[in-house]
Amino acid sequence: MAESPTAATVDNFSAPMTSGQTFELAGRPAKYTVLYFYPKDNTPGCTTESIAFREAYPDFQAANTEIYGISRDSLRSHEGFKGKLGLPFELISDPEETVCNQFGVMKMKNMYGKQVRGVERSTFIIDAQGRLVKEWRGVKVNDHVAEVLEFLKSQP
Repeated sequence: MAESPTAATVDNFSAPMTSGQTFELAGRPAKYTVLYFYPKDNTPGCTTESIAFREAYPDFQAANTEIYGISRDSLRSHEGFKGKLGLPFELISDPEETVCNQFGVMKMKNMYGKQVRGVERSTFIIDAQGRLVKEWRGVKVNDHVAEVLEFLKSQP
């Protein structure tokens, strides 16, 4: 993944998110935007990952970075998940998989011995100019948030 001024520009998109808001990539005020794609609300790995982002949220804020979680779950599901975990950031709902397809995170996965189509846990960092500066695909939850934060702290 290129981490230079020639990094790929991400096409603008908008999508509904929690708190009655609409996410719009263009014009984000933060220096960096973290988009983390996860398979499903209220599942063990997704809960662990979201709590890790919640716990590190002040450090991300100090790095002038906003965090957004994205899955195919409904806004109603997201509101419950966000409230249950006390998440200080918004969750984007993508039931039609528009954003998931834009980022190429829909994959065939094995679940209980069967092939199912689902979201591959992935994280993307986009700078204020809309350039993709770093991506992680096939994320393992343990230590991932610390790795994302470490990358951001290493940026000029």
